[in-house]
Amino acid sequence: MHAITDETTAIVDMVLEYARRRILSDDTPLDKPFTPAELRRLAGRTISEEGMGARRALALFENVLAPSCITTEHPQYLSFIPSAPSKAATAFDLIVSATAVYGGSWLEGSGAVYAENDVLAWLAHEFGLPETAGGVFVQGGTIGNLSALVAARDHADRARVEAGRPRPERWVVIASAEAHSSIASAAKVMDIDVVAVPVGESGMLRGEGVRAALIEHREAVIAVVATGGSTNFGIVDDIASIAALKDELDFWLHIDGAYGLAAALTEIARPRFAGIERADSLIVDPHKWLFTPFDSCALLYRDPEIARVAHTQHAEYLDALTESTEWNPSDYSVQLTRRARGLPLWFSLATFGAEVYREAIAASIELAHAAGREIAARDYLTLVRDPQLSVVVFERTGWSAGDYAHWSNRLLDDQRAFVVPSSHAGRTNARFAIVNPRTTLDDLIGILDSME
Repeated sequence: MHAITDETTAIVDMVLEYARRRILSDDTPLDKPFTPAELRRLAGRTISEEGMGARRALALFENVLAPSCITTEHPQYLSFIPSAPSKAATAFDLIVSATAVYGGSWLEGSGAVYAENDVLAWLAHEFGLPETAGGVFVQGGTIGNLSALVAARDHADRARVEAGRPRPERWVVIASAEAHSSIASAAKVMDIDVVAVPVGESGMLRGEGVRAALIEHREAVIAVVATGGSTNFGIVDDIASIAALKDELDFWLHIDGAYGLAAALTEIARPRFAGIERADSLIVDPHKWLFTPFDSCALLYRDPEIARVAHTQHAEYLDALTESTEWNPSDYSVQLTRRARGLPLWFSLATFGAEVYREAIAASIELAHAAGREIAARDYLTLVRDPQLSVVVFERTGWSAGDYAHWSNRLLDDQRAFVVPSSHAGRTNARFAIVNPRTTLDDLIGILDSME
C-alpha cells in the first residue's frame, strides 16, 4: 500500500476527482444525520482482513457516509458556528497532507512554520500587539484557551516563587458568567477554579465587575478572560474597561475571540474591540470566520517566551529541538505533534489578499443587522438581544421547546436550513449564526416566514 503502483495511482486519481467535484459543487445538499441502525444497514461492517478495495470504499463514503454528515459550509447552515472555507483554502488543505509536512519544529518544517508565522504576525499587527508577539496554530479554541491559561499559570507561579511568596491554596481565573464552556473545561483540566462575574442584561463583562473580583481574589488570580464575541450571542465584552485595569492591577489578560475576534479586522466592528492591544494572549479560530477548513485556532502571546518556558517538552530524543534557538511551534501549546494547520489560511490570504476577508466578514455583520430588523418588524417574533456581530437570537411568541424542536427538524428534513434551538436564562429560542458570504437575506426571510 506504500508502493507507487497502478493501483495506488488509480486510488489517487479517484480521490482527487471526488475532491474536485465536491470542492467545486455549488449544489451540495445540507444532508442530515442517519440513525445508527440506518448506518449499520447501509454501510455494515467496513473493515475486514481482505479489504473492500478503493473503488467500493470511496463509493460507500460518497453515497452513504458523506450524506449522513451535515454540510457545514452550506449557506443555510446557521447553527453553532458554521464553517465557510474559501475554495482556495480547502484545495490547499489537500496539499498539507500530500506534502507530509510535520509542523511541530523548524528543523522539520521551516518553510511551513515561516508561512504560518507570517499569518500570525499579520494577525498580531491587526490586533495591535507588538512586533515581538508570536504563537502557534492549534486544533481549536478549547486547546487555544487551555494553552494560554497554562502559560498564564506558569508565569504567575514563577513570579511568586521568585518573590518568595507562597502559592495560593487554589488558583482562579476570572471570566464572564457567559464565557465559553471551554474556559470551564480548561479550568477542570488544570484543577483550578473559575470566578464567574455576572454580566447583566447586556451580556457584557465590564471593568467594574472584574476589578471587584481581582481585589477579592488578589494573589490567586492567574488570568482574566474577556470574550471577543460570545458564541451564543456574539457579544463582545467591554475589553477597553477591563484592559484599563492593568494600569492599577497586575494581571494576565486573555481574549477568547475564537468566533468573534475576526470582526476586529473590519472598520464596522473594530471599535468594539478597543483594548485588545493590551492582551497578554488571545485566540481566533480561522475555521470559523476566517474561511479555513476545520480545524484551526490561532493562538498569540504578547511575550512568546513566557509560553515557551511553560510548554516546551524535554526528552532525550528531543534534544536536537530543545537545544536549538529556532522557532518550534510545539513549544507554544499543550500539543507536541501538530499538523501545519495554518497553511490553508496562509494560502488563501496570500492568494486573495486581506481586503476580501474584511469585506466578507463585514457583509455577515450587515446581514445579521438586517435580519434583526426583519425580526423586530414581525409581531410574532422578539429579538432577545440586538445583534452586535453576526449572531441573531430571537423568540417565537407562544412556542414551547417542543415547537422549536419540531420546526427545526422540519427545516432539516425538508433540506431548507439547519437551525437548531438554543436557550438563554431558561427560555428556548432560535438563533442564526452567520459567517457564510453566500447566505442571503432572502434565505433568512424564508426561514422566518416558516415560523408564522
